[in-house]
Amino acid sequence: MKKNNIVLIGFMGVGKGKLARKLAAFTGQFAIDTDDLIESLENKTTKRIFEKYGEPHFRKLETKCALWCQNNINNTIISTGGGFYTQQNICSIGKIVYLKADFHYILNELKKDKNYKQKLEKRPLFVDEKKAQKLYDDRALAYEMVADIVVDIRHTTYKHVIDEIIKATK
Repeated sequence: MKKNNIVLIGFMGVGKGKLARKLAAFTGQFAIDTDDLIESLENKTTKRIFEKYGEPHFRKLETKCALWCQNNINNTIISTGGGFYTQQNICSIGKIVYLKADFHYILNELKKDKNYKQKLEKRPLFVDEKKAQKLYDDRALAYEMVADIVVDIRHTTYKHVIDEIIKATK
């Protein structure tokens, strides 16, 4: 049975965390971030986890986090890491909302941010732009297949995206 959560998926840098906070403020719900939960569990940054233990270890931590969310979280906005969509139980956690944007739009939005370098540092799989583009290409269709709702976030406002999500999740 699906829980009463909204689970935001999409490529890294698309704005899942920021939108989760804005959506939570609008709805009065709490917002959590799966990468933040994993960092708390390990007492290390995502970048450090990748450096020290590698991606397979991080994915195991995501599985642990996904199970915890399924068993313990309700009525919450959940922003996820870019690879979280692969969790087998993701559909049990809540309504899955794919925040869709093409790779170059995401990259350009990241580059506009004054904290661009810090934002890239937090995303170990985004450091090499060509590899990140390939990863995006590999994931784009899978995001759509997992999603209950697809919201194109390009060239629109947060208010419009929030309205679309609210309307689709009622």
